Amino acid sequence: MSGTAGEIGEFGLIARITAGVSAGGPVRLGVGDDAAVLRLGGDLAVSTDTMVENVHFRRSWSGPGDVGRKAVAACVADAEAMGAVPIAVVVSLAMPADTPTEWVDGFAAGVQLECDRAGVRLVGGDLTTAAEIVVTATVLGDQGGLAPVTRAGARPGELVAFVGRLGWAAAGLAVLTRGFRSPGAVVVAHRVPEVPYGEGRIAAEAGAGAMIDVSDGLLADLGHIAQASGVRIELNSAAFEIAEPQQAVAAALGGGDPLNFQLTGGDDHALVATFARGHVPEGWTVIGEVVAGDPAVLVDGAVPEIDGGWTHF
Repeated sequence: MSGTAGEIGEFGLIARITAGVSAGGPVRLGVGDDAAVLRLGGDLAVSTDTMVENVHFRRSWSGPGDVGRKAVAACVADAEAMGAVPIAVVVSLAMPADTPTEWVDGFAAGVQLECDRAGVRLVGGDLTTAAEIVVTATVLGDQGGLAPVTRAGARPGELVAFVGRLGWAAAGLAVLTRGFRSPGAVVVAHRVPEVPYGEGRIAAEAGAGAMIDVSDGLLADLGHIAQASGVRIELNSAAFEIAEPQQAVAAALGGGDPLNFQLTGGDDHALVATFARGHVPEGWTVIGEVVAGDPAVLVDGAVPEIDGGWTHF
């Protein structure tokens, strides 16, 4: 049945969005009641992420499935960054009443696809009307007996390493804001991040001192670790590998340094953490070290003369 959200109504939309969603594993009771019920083996990690149309995404740039996937990916990355095992998500959707049901169906399909990729279950949410589309996703994660990996645990002598991708989404945003759709790889990265699912738990088990997901930019997010831990972080520019699409975008935009995409770009949701020497997990790339000193993030021994990353206000 086609039509609009207003024509289908709240409960018809809920039925469409939750079709095929089931309980299982630690989810004892899923959608269909006033609350879901989970059974966990440790402390509960909870994080919420909100995306607003024309602030975090544009319907002219991203399809409904992209928006659904990005909403789940962004919030699940926060649980990963605590070293938790993500278990479930709750997704709330506000939208204009004239939103086509095809958009809602595509959004729901994207949510379910990313839930499958992340190994989580959709256990509930909410629907309401709004002038623009607003998506809020909340993740529930199981610490499973391990202490949470916070931003305050970095210590001098540790190495700084990341896993995932840096600067791809930023390069894609730069392309899209100028009316282009290529290179396609970075445009896709802006629409849907590739979160390194499972690596947060691996980092926690390897004894990570501090960890954060790169949502606002590497310099900005490492700055949070530096401030919380009372340390200085020194990055080595030679340790970064600049992908060809990032080089192409930088050249097309006037020849700026493509490394800036990786230093300041957010929305890729890579994980960056600190580790004792000899304990960096396989697949993570060492890009610097933690040293004693006033809280700051340096690149090649100097404070970068570039904007550190995204801020919401």
